[in-house]
Amino acid sequence: MIDKKHIGKVIADFRASAPASQLRFFAKATGQTDPVYLDEAAACDAGHPGLPLPPTFLFSLELTQPSTAWRDELGIVPSRILHGEQSFNYHRMAYAGDTLHFQSTITDIYDKKNGALDFVVRETRVTSQDGAHIADLRSVLVQRNG
Repeated sequence: MIDKKHIGKVIADFRASAPASQLRFFAKATGQTDPVYLDEAAACDAGHPGLPLPPTFLFSLELTQPSTAWRDELGIVPSRILHGEQSFNYHRMAYAGDTLHFQSTITDIYDKKNGALDFVVRETRVTSQDGAHIADLRSVLVQRNG
């Protein structure tokens, strides 16, 4: 059972950015057909200063965090985890080349099925290089025990 003492722990605090080529690749891979995610001219014609990040791309950037030591600290076994849930609450657009600040905190830990499953809820606040609030991400990791 994962100890609830870790609730409130900041587990990631890092910066990341994505070049336009990475955004185009992600947009194509996820079936995005809106040209604003693929073509800078179309994005500018639509009023954007550059290619916007496609929906859900922030999750990919969040995965680039430099350290996963927090998982060891909580006793999480990688071979026993599942990605249980993901949600996004967007406040404004981010664009290719923006430097985004990710700060992730464990906001809840609970179990189900008499301890057979542990759930770790992680919330991440994403801000831009100028401090503007871009989005809030919420992720639930599930660990199978036994």
